[in-house]
Amino acid sequence: MTPANRIPSIDALRGLVMIVMALDHTRDFFHSGAMSFNPEDLTKTTAAIFFTRWITHFCAPTFFFLAGLGAFFKSGPRTSFLIKRGLWLIFLEIAVFQTIVFFKFFNTPTLLTILWQLGLSMIVLGALVHIPIKYLAPISLAFIALHNLADPIRLTGPAQILHQLGFFQIGGLGFVSVYPLIPWFAVMSIGYCAGEIVHDRRKLMRIGAAITIAFFVIRAINIYGEPVPWDGTFLSFFRCTKYPPSLDYLLMTLGPAIFALGLFHDRKSPIVATYGRAPLFYFLGHFLLIRLLTYAFAYIRYGTVAFLSNPIPSMGGKADLYPAGFGYTLPETYAVWILVVVLMYPITLWFANLKERRRDWWLSYL
Repeated sequence: MTPANRIPSIDALRGLVMIVMALDHTRDFFHSGAMSFNPEDLTKTTAAIFFTRWITHFCAPTFFFLAGLGAFFKSGPRTSFLIKRGLWLIFLEIAVFQTIVFFKFFNTPTLLTILWQLGLSMIVLGALVHIPIKYLAPISLAFIALHNLADPIRLTGPAQILHQLGFFQIGGLGFVSVYPLIPWFAVMSIGYCAGEIVHDRRKLMRIGAAITIAFFVIRAINIYGEPVPWDGTFLSFFRCTKYPPSLDYLLMTLGPAIFALGLFHDRKSPIVATYGRAPLFYFLGHFLLIRLLTYAFAYIRYGTVAFLSNPIPSMGGKADLYPAGFGYTLPETYAVWILVVVLMYPITLWFANLKERRRDWWLSYL
């Protein structure tokens, strides 16, 4: 968006989830528990660890929804912009983001994560914007509501990018589909459709509340909408599948996000909104900062950083290549998260202001 048509509530909500997102990524690289078990493994986790992961589930659905919403307010030809930006994000995923995460120019297998799917969904949205919203909205909702019916279908090869988590090869190169096209593209397209009501604060809050209530009802019925049934325990109720995102997962996260979008309407949150004014810059920058901090803290604690040249155990690396018990406590992890967010603020503010002062074409892609 240009400075003239920026919507403060969108920047504020995006900024909030950017801050929360940094917690999850800090946990991936710092928390000792992340090196040995899934934080949602109810046989090993604690409530504190579980909800440290759970709160960050709001990030990805909100990113996709707001990306679609931002496209609605894009001036000029939307299709060409969305296709070019989508291809750019896919390039950044494979050539830049993977290098930052693994400190290797081309890591294999290549993880196809959020930038990849944001890019692919933008390319799809570039075609969908030609469909009138009165038709696009129900189509998008249908994909979100009904895609779990396709769960029993097991895809193979590159087709896995459509609707499942999985490994495949192309020309001898390995890829892992982490964020499948369905239903993420539909989350983005329903965000696009929401552009028609984004200025109606009460309607946004009513819709957000209704979606949240729908989550509690459907999860309690425990028949459809989530591949992992609720076992009657409190934590299990909120343990919803992200890869690919189940209906329950999307209801659980999008409902409060849309409610918050209405809540932020006409309210100034300049500090929080700063992170949302330059989201891609912040995303890549905070990951690089976290990776650099892993080296600094490792040297302080272990006196060496050589082991960090290997993939970290929380992302599939071999634990025996790291010091025994590698990682930090949960309070220490939270302290590093706060450090990351604070250090990223001035540089994100500088870049956001740069984007508003100048009209260089390349700035619109960051």
